[in-house]
Amino acid sequence: MQKILADGVSFIRRQPREWKITVTRTSTNRFFYQMIVPYLSVYIFALGAEGTELGLVNSIGMAVAGLLGPFLGWIVDRTGVKRIYLGGIALLGISYLIYGVAGSWKVIIIAMIGYWLGMTASMQSCSVICGNSLVNEDRVTAMSCCETFAAGLLGMIGPMVGAVLVSGFGGITVQGIRPLFFIAFAGTFLTFLFILLALPDTRWGQPDNTRPNFLKDMSQVFKQGRYLKRWIMISSINSLPVGMVLPFTQVWAREYKGADEYVLGAMVTGMALIPLVFGIVMGRLADRIGRKKVLYIAMPIFWVAQLMLIWAPNHTVLIAAGSLGGFFHIIAVTSGAIGYELVPKNQMGRWMGTLRFFRGIFGATAIFLGGLIWDFVGPPFVFLTIIALDLFIRLPLLIGMPETLTLEKGTQSGELEDPSQ
Repeated sequence: MQKILADGVSFIRRQPREWKITVTRTSTNRFFYQMIVPYLSVYIFALGAEGTELGLVNSIGMAVAGLLGPFLGWIVDRTGVKRIYLGGIALLGISYLIYGVAGSWKVIIIAMIGYWLGMTASMQSCSVICGNSLVNEDRVTAMSCCETFAAGLLGMIGPMVGAVLVSGFGGITVQGIRPLFFIAFAGTFLTFLFILLALPDTRWGQPDNTRPNFLKDMSQVFKQGRYLKRWIMISSINSLPVGMVLPFTQVWAREYKGADEYVLGAMVTGMALIPLVFGIVMGRLADRIGRKKVLYIAMPIFWVAQLMLIWAPNHTVLIAAGSLGGFFHIIAVTSGAIGYELVPKNQMGRWMGTLRFFRGIFGATAIFLGGLIWDFVGPPFVFLTIIALDLFIRLPLLIGMPETLTLEKGTQSGELEDPSQ
């Protein structure tokens, strides 16, 4: 045990300062988000929305953020990451404030656009830092450490705090949920100050002194190899659970399974428990045996979680389903590492922005369809659609991807070889 702790401390110490600061901010931000998320969709429904409107609200926000993703990434590559990071955090705080004062679901559209823009800018900045500052051999382990503390430890505490607050403010009603957004606004403001004062304005690669040309600079990214286009499709499907499954999960549990505020909170807490228990172990495994093999393990578990959610005969199974859904975080971290390892450091911002663009457009369309499926086909088919997309599109595409763990420094993505072939 002493050796394990010593190795863990040594591992953290050798990681770059930028990454450590980002982990601290991400973990704090996740706490406030996890405090709200069990009740977010219920809150929107309580303001008069139905399944179609819920899908519309999410899709508009995701689409707007996706359209701006490449431009944000281009700016990051040319000017550095800090300004975009701060702008994203500011938008997140403003969105929480708008949520708190909203009087109807239509106002939530503005809040959702602000949230997706803020999340896109802040997470894109975070991704550039992870992609450029971490080495391949430590990448997934380090990213899993971040998820362990953010999605895991603080992600478990957040829903429990939220459940106590909602109960104290009057239960699962508009007035009972509304104060959570004001608390999240105050916490987000503090993280803004932290990044402003602590994060150095680091830039990677040689300064680009050429005349700015957005289209030319973006086109350079795709000269790196044929695997980028394949990964865009995989990455787009990877992001769907954020908007297509998670928003409807809590409404399904509340409306069709009779979950109260404590069951809803327990589902999200259980979801956070998975990365806490398995995150670092799976991350280390991905850094040893490869990213793809870990994905082959984690993806079927997430499918089982969706089937359990549909079937759940009691609240115990419902909480178990929510918990197994936490393998989404492991899938996201492991997949993210592959994306980082496909392009050179000086193109990371543009590449992350390109991925965000396609995720946003693809996700917005799918989420809106999810709302239509909920209202006109049946709620269970929202969750079944995710499984079908994974089985028939994402998995076959993933099989054809190379294993990026073995990528040597300086190698172009077009020169990658798949060890399985």
